[in-house]
Amino acid sequence: MRASIPAFLLFSSLFFLQQHVSADQKPKSKTTRPNIVFLLSDDQRPDTIAALGNSVIKTPHLDQLVKQGTSFTRAVCANPICTPSRAEILSGVSGFHNGSLDFGKPIKPELPTWSQTMHNAGYNSWYVGKWHNDGKPVIRGYDETLGLFTGGGGRWAVPSFDGNGVLVTGYRGWIFQDDKRNFFPEKGVGLTSNISEHFADAAIEFIERKHTKPFFLHVCFTAPHDPLLMPIGYENYYDADKMPVPANFRSEHPFEHGNQYGRDEVLLPFPRTKKIVKNDLSLYYSVISHLDAQVGRVVDALKKTGQWDNTILIFSSDHGLAMGSHGLRGKQSMYEHTIGVPLIMVGPGIPADQRKAAQCYLRDLYPTSCDLAGVAIPSSVEGKSLKPVITGEKAAIYNEVYGYFRNYQRMIRTDRWKLIVYPHLKRVQLFDLKQDPLELHDLSQDATHTKTLSKLQQRLNAWQKQQNDPSLASAKSS
Repeated sequence: MRASIPAFLLFSSLFFLQQHVSADQKPKSKTTRPNIVFLLSDDQRPDTIAALGNSVIKTPHLDQLVKQGTSFTRAVCANPICTPSRAEILSGVSGFHNGSLDFGKPIKPELPTWSQTMHNAGYNSWYVGKWHNDGKPVIRGYDETLGLFTGGGGRWAVPSFDGNGVLVTGYRGWIFQDDKRNFFPEKGVGLTSNISEHFADAAIEFIERKHTKPFFLHVCFTAPHDPLLMPIGYENYYDADKMPVPANFRSEHPFEHGNQYGRDEVLLPFPRTKKIVKNDLSLYYSVISHLDAQVGRVVDALKKTGQWDNTILIFSSDHGLAMGSHGLRGKQSMYEHTIGVPLIMVGPGIPADQRKAAQCYLRDLYPTSCDLAGVAIPSSVEGKSLKPVITGEKAAIYNEVYGYFRNYQRMIRTDRWKLIVYPHLKRVQLFDLKQDPLELHDLSQDATHTKTLSKLQQRLNAWQKQQNDPSLASAKSS
């Protein structure tokens, strides 16, 4: 009969084995670095979140993020068109220096992108959704894509109409695809009423994977960009007849601002009417509410997988939109409804239910996420970390911010004043944003504000020279 092993010897043996188990057999410890989830909408005005003051729109999930995190109420996109705005986000560099000031312009390949920096710091770097820059995500530092949505070529374009019966002119040949250009037409061609769900599905698939490293997940929704299509189940969310038009609604813009008859502007007839703007806004709000539900699904996935408490979530948009404000429909302007963007940050180290009036840019998100995650910020990055504002160490990072659209518009905005310059018209606008937040009263011809205008113009000119702004040269030659 086998002799029994004394209990103390058995315990000693187990203790010895436990202490000397090989490193590759030990369970891997969880990373202390937070995951970064960046959710970006498209064409979303800064005033379209209920918790931030909009009493009409229904955004319960974004409202919850506002309560749980810190919102920047004066964030700007700098260049209010899709491709260059996204280039600034990816590079952390202004369009004057990253090579992408307009559509079709590539980002300088030598600039380390946000995704490359996170990948090099040990993150899985993933991309979901609309891609509107040169190349494709996997050559810009992303390890993998799911739910990739980009141009598929003219053969996919078919005539269609939006929710108001207007002929669709945007995204007609866009289609879901993978990195090898395999297409998935079963998910729809062009924008569809439920497209935001496809992006959320892909994001959730990434989130639900087994993770051995922290992840940087970049999700680009197309909502609420045109064509506006009523999401299924949202038909009765908003009554167009009861929808208020923007407080700064005008039937026409008073002058040709540089895009008066561009693609975005001809989506609505001239002159604008309150009825057509109400119809457009009811669709726009419905698409945002549907987007809000998808944001909620992504947050729920993070919570269900136990990753929410170690995740920094950032929500923003690439720029705003006029939707009838100032007689405009599109995004190519320097007015607050368009140059401004919603910006919410939630996660470890970020105070809850805070509003920050500090001015900032979308290109600041790259260095801010690095700073919050303990990742070195590349020297090429021009944006600045907002962490000191988030933590309360500083009240502001910038004394003023600047905006630009092609050679048609330039802007400087301080805490109080905004100067917009239209080089092609040799015309300016001056607004006192504290007294006139809707920008209805141009003070540029008011003699009592001559000194203010002159000082702002000097500061704007100095900044333009620093940026090697091409509009300065064109202004001198005209």
